[in-house]
Amino acid sequence: MIGTDMLDRVIGADVYDNDGDKIGTASEVFLDDQSGNPEWVTVKTGLFGSKETFVPLRDADLTGNGVRVPVSKAAVKDAPKIDQDGHLSPEEESALYRHYSLSDSTTTTTTDTTTSNTSGFAGTSGIDTDRDRTTGTAGIDTDRTAGFQETNQHGTVGHDTSGPTTDDAMTLSEERLNVGTQRVEAGRARLRKYVVTENVTQTVPVSHEEVTIQREPITDANRGAAYDGPAISEEEHEVVLHAEQPVVAKEAVPVERVRLGTETVTEQQQVTDTVRKEQVDTDGITTGRNAGTTGDDRSLADKAKDALGRNDNR
Repeated sequence: MIGTDMLDRVIGADVYDNDGDKIGTASEVFLDDQSGNPEWVTVKTGLFGSKETFVPLRDADLTGNGVRVPVSKAAVKDAPKIDQDGHLSPEEESALYRHYSLSDSTTTTTTDTTTSNTSGFAGTSGIDTDRDRTTGTAGIDTDRTAGFQETNQHGTVGHDTSGPTTDDAMTLSEERLNVGTQRVEAGRARLRKYVVTENVTQTVPVSHEEVTIQREPITDANRGAAYDGPAISEEEHEVVLHAEQPVVAKEAVPVERVRLGTETVTEQQQVTDTVRKEQVDTDGITTGRNAGTTGDDRSLADKAKDALGRNDNR
């Protein structure tokens, strides 16, 4: 059983159903008006935890993983949609009891109330609107004697009109933004090679042979060759001519290596969201230093200036 001393372990914990399936995250705990015991917990469900559903804490247990409740995940999903306004009406609570097939604790709670000493005094029980507190009787007295200060069964001054009284002060909370980053895929880059054709022109020197006629006179050196053969005859000489032609051959050679890489670039982005916070207001305070105000928001420097001004005027 979960008691009020375990609430700090409940709020923010993961909530699991009776089969061990995770339902969501515990957000706020609602206490029974009469007994003060934890009765309901709102569980944040959905993709971003934007939906809150009432889940019973009766017979729930704290485990190493979080809170295990005696209902199914499907039952929580189909639970009645109730606005979270700080207090459950009897009709809303009865609807939740019927949905989760739980016995309504209204009768038991009423019995406990009538047999308890709501005034904080021991000896008698019940709520008495006409008894004098100075006589030693209990109850809520509408004719209080001077100087009497009301306490209740929790030992605190006054009583909580919106729920069970736990101590003599209320806690103010506020939401704060916890901004972080997460790594997501922002796009893809590809490196692809393909073949293109282009014309390349180069100049290459080429040579060829041409025929020339060489004439030489008859001398003693060539006279023998000149008189060799018949005196008059027909004769034919031939010479082979050569020429160079351009020859083109292609080969593939590596010229460069290309690869993909990444670099991290940091930029500043502003994140804007709305947060809630609780403030305190007073009602019915007509005497004392805080009379007619809801709090002094002035800075200490302003207060000091006012004090110096009053001393100078004396």
